[in-house]
Parts: sequence; C-alpha cells; structure tokens
Amino acid sequence: MIGPLELLIILLIVVVLFNSRKLPDVMADIGKSVSRFKQGLKGKDDPDSPDRKG
Repeated sequence: MIGPLELLIILLIVVVLFNSRKLPDVMADIGKSVSRFKQGLKGKDDPDSPDRKG
C-alpha cells in the first residue's frame, strides 16, 4: 500500500520534472485521460455498442 510519505516523494519528483509552470497543463491532461478511460470502460466510444446510433 502506498503511504503518505511515498505520495509526497512522487509529488516532489513530478514538480521537479515538469516545472511549476507546466504542472497545471500536465494535471489537466491526466484528468482528461482518466475521464476518457472511464468512458471507455463504460463503452461510450465502443462502435459495437447497441446504445450508439448510426
């Protein structure tokens, strides 16, 4: 299990690698990726899905 110390170390590494100026863009891209992944799991983008019209 990942504890708070490990999360803090990972966050520090991310800040060092991506600068503080690029960090909001990186976090926004990660958020979009996670939401697209969840939509894909639900079958929203599946062309064989019966919910899709076309």
